[in-house]
Order: sequence, then C-alpha cells, then structure tokens
Amino acid sequence: RSIRGSRVLPLGDFILGNRKTALLSNELVTAIRVPKNSTHGTSAFVKLGARRYLVISIAMAAARIELAGDGSIASAAIAVGSCSAVAQRLAGLEAALVGQKPGPDIERAVAEADLAALTPIDDVRGTAEYRRAAAREIVLRALAQASAPSGQSVAA
Repeated sequence: RSIRGSRVLPLGDFILGNRKTALLSNELVTAIRVPKNSTHGTSAFVKLGARRYLVISIAMAAARIELAGDGSIASAAIAVGSCSAVAQRLAGLEAALVGQKPGPDIERAVAEADLAALTPIDDVRGTAEYRRAAAREIVLRALAQASAPSGQSVAA
C-alpha cells in the first residue's frame, strides 16, 4: 500500500531474489494472504546442509500431496530452495504426478522430471551439478515422506 493505492501480488512475483522484492518506494506491505489448504493432504520438508539448523542449505525441498480415494495422487505441490535465486515450484513434475500411485510411479516421475527451472550456483557448499543432483534426490525423499501411510516413518 502506498499513497498511490493498493496492489496485490502473487508471492512468486513479489520475491525477486536474495534481499530483492518488488516493493516500490513509499510502499508498505500490509498483509500476506495464505490460502487455506485442504485438510486431506500431507506434506514434508527435506533439507540438505552441514547442520540441521542455522545454516544455509545446499538444497531443500518441500512437497505436499493429496491422495484420491483409489490411493493415486490427486494433487501435488513441490518447491525447491537454495538451487535458484528464489525457491522454484516444479509445475511440470506436479502435473506428472497427478494420477500416479506412491512408490515406483513417483520414483519414475522424479527421475524423468525436467529441472531446468533450477539454476544452482557453485559455491563453498557445493557445485551446481551436485546441487541439481541433490535436489532431485531430496524431492524424491520429500515425496516419499509426504506419501507414507499415516504413522509410518520414512528416512530422509
């Protein structure tokens, strides 16, 4: 909000990069709207880093899935961080997972997924090539955790 009025931006259009946003001069963020998710989905977060907390990640992935009555995936949301200037949704993989069953179908979809949206860099934590490979693996692990039967533990 500013003296010019109010505007609403999707989060993906607001966060532009490291310490960069679409906030204009004299604007103030007055609200962040988070849509309420269905209560039927499950989610998981997997981080690869030197320590579990208080360290910049080599890569991280979050996954949320909803299963249909037949056990197939009804919807999926997957995001990868620390492999681009801003976290990236993997829309192609999300679409490929719909209708698939947890297990080998997910593994195949992740193995075949186009990760071109990820633009990792080389730095002291790892090479771009390593980060891209790690991202694929932690996406698979996050999906395995999110699709595990209730109460069943899956190693990350």
